[in-house]
Amino acid sequence: MDESFGLRMRRQIFFWLIIFAAFVAFMWLFSDILLPFIAGMALAYFLDPVADKLESMGTSRMLATVIILIAFILLFVIFLMVLVPILANQITGFLDRLPELVGKLQELIASTDIDWLRDRFGVDSQSLQDNINGLMKEGASWVSTVLGKIWSSGKSLVDVISLLIVTPVVAFYLLYDWDNMVERIDSWLPHDHRDTIRTVFTDINSAVAGFVRGQGTVCLILGLFYGVSLTVIGLNFGLLIGLFAGLISFIPFVGSIIGFLLSVGVALVQFWPEWIPVALCAATFFMGQFMEGNILQPKLVGEKVGLHPVWLMFALFAFGSLLGFTGMLIAVPAAAAVGVVIRFGLGRYLESELYKGKSASIPAKRTTKRTAKKAR
Repeated sequence: MDESFGLRMRRQIFFWLIIFAAFVAFMWLFSDILLPFIAGMALAYFLDPVADKLESMGTSRMLATVIILIAFILLFVIFLMVLVPILANQITGFLDRLPELVGKLQELIASTDIDWLRDRFGVDSQSLQDNINGLMKEGASWVSTVLGKIWSSGKSLVDVISLLIVTPVVAFYLLYDWDNMVERIDSWLPHDHRDTIRTVFTDINSAVAGFVRGQGTVCLILGLFYGVSLTVIGLNFGLLIGLFAGLISFIPFVGSIIGFLLSVGVALVQFWPEWIPVALCAATFFMGQFMEGNILQPKLVGEKVGLHPVWLMFALFAFGSLLGFTGMLIAVPAAAAVGVVIRFGLGRYLESELYKGKSASIPAKRTTKRTAKKAR
């Protein structure tokens, strides 16, 4: 019995390893052309609850799909016509003025009285200033390089054909056939393990939906809040900094910290010695963190995601290095799926004889009244 069980386990492990290897090989071979298809799949997955809601109101699936995609395309066109030119001008202006901003910030730091550091800690002000200048130059160079690569790669990735034609077509067909595809895949599951696989995939769907739909909405709200608030304050490049900080807020504290440092640094150069705008920029990110932790996260994401920040960052770097921008798109759902599978495997291991030992599987004998009398 044990040998047959072990043989079945080895076969199952071997089968799923082959499936995983084939999937990785497919992604690696076709990574250059997968972007519009993955974007269309993500769009269909994101909008499927809206289509289900319209269906429950008496609308056919076809009509619901058409309404959703027309509304999305209109919003996207408005985004391209209004927001993209503003962001393009701010990115270009920020990259052009970055050396000037760094120089002025260095002058501001140099003009600040830091003699108390020498008196209390024995730190020479000139050496400290040189170190700060070196760090700022390296940081500015790194930021300029990263933004330049993102901007140049963005122009090559977001081309008209793939984004405006292929992605909506893929999203339309997947959104229309989503329920049928789920039923068809469910019919392919092995009968002996169907309930277990359904449970695992339900947990994966909850984790991915909680992050992609919930955290995506949180990032969008935070980006708009930061961008609009910094623009109202009058900060140069406020919309760019705010949207950038909001979009990377899916990594806890990273978006708020980077946005805080960028906005306060630009505000110091732009407004100093007026301290009120600088304080307002800082307060914007403190308010955003309060909203995220106490309102947005509990309402939109909840506790069902289960993605540790370190695991999430590792997945982003790993998939990004393997598959480029396409890999970064699938990193989050892949990390969520792998996390669910690992937790499922760990739970099975903790319940197995391999963890508890064979003695734990033997039920203890109950002491009856007769045996108790005999013992006496």
